[in-house]
Amino acid sequence: MADISKDQVKHVAHLARLAITDEEVEKMTKQLGDIIKYAELLNELDTDNVQPTTHVLDLKNVMRKDEPRKWIEKEDAMKNAPDQQDGQFRVPSILE
Repeated sequence: MADISKDQVKHVAHLARLAITDEEVEKMTKQLGDIIKYAELLNELDTDNVQPTTHVLDLKNVMRKDEPRKWIEKEDAMKNAPDQQDGQFRVPSILE
């Protein structure tokens, strides 16, 4: 892949709604070109015996087990309601 051009950097900045100066265009052109060269270098690696992964770390679900337990009673919860009707919280309408 060829180096990234200043026009491409300006185009990407425009798509991202970024206002960048000519000095920043110069800097980003070099930086993005270096990133592309590094990515091309990685493409040369032999990955035939590497298993595909979705993440570099072996992640596991660390959440607690979902078990039923005693919770607040309805009457206690309704004591805190600033406005209630028929045993339910009454809130301002958000639909017109």
